[in-house]
Amino acid sequence: MLSTVLPMRAANCVAPKSYKLDFGNVPGSGLRRAPDGWHAIVPLGGAKHRLWLKSLPASGSAVVLDLPLDANFELRLQAARRFWLALEHRPLGMPPLALPALKRRRLILALRALDGWQQGNSYRQIAQGLFGGHRIGERGWKTDDLRSRTIRLVKLGRRLMRLRCRALLDKGKDHSS
Repeated sequence: MLSTVLPMRAANCVAPKSYKLDFGNVPGSGLRRAPDGWHAIVPLGGAKHRLWLKSLPASGSAVVLDLPLDANFELRLQAARRFWLALEHRPLGMPPLALPALKRRRLILALRALDGWQQGNSYRQIAQGLFGGHRIGERGWKTDDLRSRTIRLVKLGRRLMRLRCRALLDKGKDHSS
């Protein structure tokens, strides 16, 4: 299950301030049955919240979230907090998987630099493609700060590629033993 999908069920007991959801009557929501239970996309507070329910609670039942203590707990906790904030009609803040703009730009540049490197381009050619030829001086390329930055971006891109390959291999392993 994706880390931002929240497992939900009917509450066994009702707390003083419980949330009651009628999944059949949430405007704009999508609810579908699947072999593993019910999947809901609930638009609240300007965001779409993804929920999973093993069985559909009775209309207007109080609900609780089950957050497993696993490697994705922090992401689930952030997604759960955003869902709760939406129920409270409060600002949601950043999505759990959102990256700050500068980090996102750096990762994009790193992947573009990796593409150029894999195609056999020199660091100078990669820098020209990333930053424009007008920023590359005719002389002093060995000491140019864009050369160092380009090399670091290629290294980051290669590291991202290796980590992603490891993540894919790990997901393919059977962890049931």
